[in-house]
Amino acid sequence: MGSIPSLVRALAAAVVCASLASCTTSGAREPAASQLDPALGPIVKPNASPPVHGTLIQAPALSGAQKISGNDRVYTADQDSNTVSVVNPATNKVLGTIALGKPRLSPSADVLGAMYDGEIDVHGLGFSRDGKWLDVIDVTTNAVHIIDTATNKVVRTMYVGRAPHEGFFSPDGTRLWVAVRGQDYISVIDWRAGKEVDRIHTEDGPSKVVFSPDGKFAYVNHLRASRLDQIDVASHKIIKRVQIPAQAGGSSDEAISPDGRDIWLGMPTNGRTTAVVNARTLRVEAVLNTGPRTNHPNFVTVGGIDYAYMTVGGLNETLVYRRSKTGAAPTLVKTIHNNGHGPHGIWPSPDNTRIYIALQNSDAVDVIDTKTNSVIKTLPIGQSPMALVYVARSTPATSTQNLGRQGLGMRTQNLPLRVSGSSGQGTALIRALPGLNEVTIGATGLPPNQTFTAYASDGTRTTALMSMMSNEFGNIDESLSYSYFFPNHYTSVILKPGTPAGEHEPGPAM
Repeated sequence: MGSIPSLVRALAAAVVCASLASCTTSGAREPAASQLDPALGPIVKPNASPPVHGTLIQAPALSGAQKISGNDRVYTADQDSNTVSVVNPATNKVLGTIALGKPRLSPSADVLGAMYDGEIDVHGLGFSRDGKWLDVIDVTTNAVHIIDTATNKVVRTMYVGRAPHEGFFSPDGTRLWVAVRGQDYISVIDWRAGKEVDRIHTEDGPSKVVFSPDGKFAYVNHLRASRLDQIDVASHKIIKRVQIPAQAGGSSDEAISPDGRDIWLGMPTNGRTTAVVNARTLRVEAVLNTGPRTNHPNFVTVGGIDYAYMTVGGLNETLVYRRSKTGAAPTLVKTIHNNGHGPHGIWPSPDNTRIYIALQNSDAVDVIDTKTNSVIKTLPIGQSPMALVYVARSTPATSTQNLGRQGLGMRTQNLPLRVSGSSGQGTALIRALPGLNEVTIGATGLPPNQTFTAYASDGTRTTALMSMMSNEFGNIDESLSYSYFFPNHYTSVILKPGTPAGEHEPGPAM
């Protein structure tokens, strides 16, 4: 999201280890300068030009950016373990996790109970262009966290509207723009003061915000509307609404190329397509058949050639396209078979030599060499990683300060789905959680709008796990159940049409 030119302007902020109490955006008052925590650094007025601080360039970037450094960090938002995993890209070492809540369905914490006050569904990530601050979005508890990337410490927590999805820092670093996908607006937050200062109303279901490399425009995609909004950053006004073709469907993720020309939209719901928008003409240049659960796009330039990468969760693949400079459709040049299941978030290193992919259903990250487009390393991380970002930093970071091990080293197994009595294929993920196991079913090629039941089997006995429905495209994107799978020594999962005897028809699949 939001790359920057070679002469970058960034905030010069003191980094001091200190803690802040959580605050909400509703009813917050602007604090005096003396009341601000020193860890947040000095106040920078929204229209002031921050001082130049080195030549740090964030990815995605054009050629000439700095090499991978031990100061840099790769982060993943881990939805099941409610953590942020922290990786040193210079060593490909997982340093630990930042826990923002208890693991999903933890019985000791009663995560779904009325008295639980931790976070649920850690999902979205963004960062400031100076690399000093990471923002984290929790979808279910509507939380926005600011983390000091030098110390791995949460320095502020704020709350916004229903089901926020992704957030990103404004180019000058003074504001945080959060897409409140459960509603219809962008929450613009003065994150140092912990105060919402504006709401930019959009179409239904805004998913993400990306900023143009020059910082003048913001672009917002939507899950429940076929629109892409162009917003003037200075005035917060929507100046253009781009119609997305109906066959492309709603968009969950987006990215803008480092040259500012292309905006690519990931469409997860219709199982078919993604759209490419020319950011200069605001015309849709291509609708591509990418596959079920098309997730996140991003960009690299290798040998003077511009490429776009797109993760396709339903096929366990990452597609590599050669971008066109003339408005022609992109050309598919490579299909990378990921070393795991459910590729989701994706981000390159600034020097374009590596690209990192979060594997949602394998609790891992693939490290890919962009010259060969091959997986060179797979790192085990927290549980159910969603968003992934690479954050370049110009100063040393403490390697493990304020990090723990929550979500690491937990058992995960992917089994081929045995489809009986119907066409189709798929995968069953079994993931160990505290006190029970999570079973996730994903399938394609089924008859559309039909009821199916998943059964666990050890070869002699069969136990019904859950019933679900295929969608209009014949897919089951993600259906979940919770039971003891590993302790019962089950070895396979079978998917059959219909429901167990005496059961009612289920609702639509998740």
